[in-house]
Amino acid sequence: MKKIAICTLGCKVNTYESEAVKKQFEEQGFVCVEFAEVADVYIINTCTVTHLGDRKSRQMIRRTKQQNPDSVLIVMGCYAQVAPEDVEKIKEVDIILGTDKKSQVYSYYEEFIRTESKLSLVEDISKKCEFEELDVTNYEGRTRAFLKVQDGCNNFCSYCIIPYARGRIRSRSLKSSIQEAKRLASHGFSEIVLVGIHLASYGRDTGENLIDLLRGLNEIEGIERIRMGSLEPTLFDDEFTGEIAKLPKICRHFHLSLQSGCDETLKRMNRKYVTDDYKKSVERIRKAFLDAAITTDIMVGFPGETDEEFEKSLGLAKEIAFAEAHIFKYSIRKGTAAEKMPNQVEPNIKEERSKRLIAVTDKTKDDFLKFHIGKEVTVLFEREHKGKKGIYEGKTDNYITVVAESEKDVSTQILKVRINGIKDGHASGTIL
Repeated sequence: MKKIAICTLGCKVNTYESEAVKKQFEEQGFVCVEFAEVADVYIINTCTVTHLGDRKSRQMIRRTKQQNPDSVLIVMGCYAQVAPEDVEKIKEVDIILGTDKKSQVYSYYEEFIRTESKLSLVEDISKKCEFEELDVTNYEGRTRAFLKVQDGCNNFCSYCIIPYARGRIRSRSLKSSIQEAKRLASHGFSEIVLVGIHLASYGRDTGENLIDLLRGLNEIEGIERIRMGSLEPTLFDDEFTGEIAKLPKICRHFHLSLQSGCDETLKRMNRKYVTDDYKKSVERIRKAFLDAAITTDIMVGFPGETDEEFEKSLGLAKEIAFAEAHIFKYSIRKGTAAEKMPNQVEPNIKEERSKRLIAVTDKTKDDFLKFHIGKEVTVLFEREHKGKKGIYEGKTDNYITVVAESEKDVSTQILKVRINGIKDGHASGTIL
């Protein structure tokens, strides 16, 4: 029996695509094993959103075949898309794909076995106009399922390489999206997570829209929760916020990418909003959804960011009081507008700003968790907590990790829990 092992780097979109590729091989009799094990085929789904993503991708590529020199090594994804020449130079790589053609990976594997010739299949992604249909019906070891409904981005933020790696916006049809969600529900998934490269642009290329998609998902029997991936704050106008507030299955968790709390910095970033727009969106959400969790991404050390500009980001983070935030340091991405901007910020300054902002957002997260002590919440339990027998963890719809004791296995169940306390960034509770 042949074995396949997959290493997925980066975002939830990559996770979805890796699952779709895994399914292709499993349908041909392959068994998926851990990446550290000996396998016949290794697939690395790469990331390029930061220079660390590039580095991790290269490190994984170079050491993988040490586990089995006779294996087939397939490298795909965003790093392979933007730097195919660099990947081709690594002699151990047998097949190179970019961010499309993932529906055909097994066919390319067969072609390689037949010809024993290295395949480099990366093409200009900017010319791709149609959404590539993939199919996922199961996520091993998971109780929530990702549903990819969009790809590409037209925004071209000055720091971002993703439009060059993923191409222009392409949306999955409403019909196809609903069909896959129904299949996932039939396999026992009660929570769907909508993902895309720029989810807020869903339907702009097809004439459909995100509200109609959410309405359709809300009607599916067996789906109890609909969670959305990263969203642009400009999406949350009065109409959109009001319409989704009518849908009872929408999770009270909204990840609104901020990037900076300073209008001058946002302008240099080529973001399409100002801080006042962001605050108004948060106000609308919190008015429509009680105890909503607002999470975000914030960048420090963008070219030209002064101490005063950074202080504005710090102040806005305190004002919004994020339930969670991903803080990351700007890194130069070759080919972006920011690469050539003057006044690049020194690494030690980025590090100091990162630590200060993390301290602020850690406190706002802690405050958000403490606010829920004594409250009754609904938890979708997922697994044993750190392998401890009789201790299970799961998520509330507003994205709080809750740990509780149970004599029986409660994985995949949605249960009422009273939160008793907070420890190590999660809540502890009693199942009611």
